[in-house]
Amino acid sequence: MPKGDNRTKKAEYFGKLKSLLEEYPSIFIVNVDNVGSNQMHQIRHSLRGKAIILMGKNTMVRRALKTLITENPQHDKLLPHVKGNIGFVFTKGDLKETRDVILSNRVRAPAKAGAVAPIDVIVPGGNTGMEPGKTSFFQALGVPTKIARGTIEIINDVHLVKAGGKVGPSEATLLNMLNISPFTYGLTVLQIYDNGTTFHPSVLDIEESTLIDNFMSSVKTVAAIALQIGYPTVVSAPHSLINAYKNLLAISVATNYTFPGSEKIKAYLADPSAFAVAAPVAETTTTTTAKKEDAASAKEPEPEDSDDDMMLDIFG
Repeated sequence: MPKGDNRTKKAEYFGKLKSLLEEYPSIFIVNVDNVGSNQMHQIRHSLRGKAIILMGKNTMVRRALKTLITENPQHDKLLPHVKGNIGFVFTKGDLKETRDVILSNRVRAPAKAGAVAPIDVIVPGGNTGMEPGKTSFFQALGVPTKIARGTIEIINDVHLVKAGGKVGPSEATLLNMLNISPFTYGLTVLQIYDNGTTFHPSVLDIEESTLIDNFMSSVKTVAAIALQIGYPTVVSAPHSLINAYKNLLAISVATNYTFPGSEKIKAYLADPSAFAVAAPVAETTTTTTAKKEDAASAKEPEPEDSDDDMMLDIFG
């Protein structure tokens, strides 16, 4: 490729990246391992009108970002994440909705030897339909089998590959023989950049109620510390004012000093009978209840004399 063409493409890429950074406040940094061109086309189609995907070589992306940082220093937070097979997804929309669209485009794929397993791979128990001649292959992998109706049957579920481990050649062959495609591939969100701040995508799953609870817990802690050390803050000021007012009421009650807020308290203390205003109502209710109980008992018939009492009267 002529050097002139290469420089032109770099300049075009720099210009496109700059315009996208200026236009879109939010960026998803995504991993594109095992994502083919056809799948990438489908992902772009599903994000049409919601987001724009930009790919590029890491060296070119870093060079472009370092050039743009002089104008917008906040973009330097993207640099540490430009590593591996990554791309940018620019959006103006809701971050959670866009993230869900990105992750929903996944395709199932067979296990390949040497690939790192993103999840645990379990081979289910049951009849495989395979001829008995392949029993030794299962035995080599430690998969318990038996012959049933002339075919190989796996006795119970087998944990063949652990998440994070590499798929061996034998494991890959067995899974392909059983027509098991255990993995799904698509874009994976690594980090999110939003208005100069970067954070892990798991933050999007935090409920609003959880944020409010944590915020209120922090406010209470700050208020408690500020009250304890006597340092006024916005959150402790209301408590300080209330406590001061209580102290002022206590001084007013204990002295001859009176102000509008303490007049009612002093009035109650000077005439304790004011507390008993509601007492007659309670007494009336109690009296009425007692009268009803007496009336009910009066209506109950007297018990008749028993046979034993009659015998005593005869022989008395």
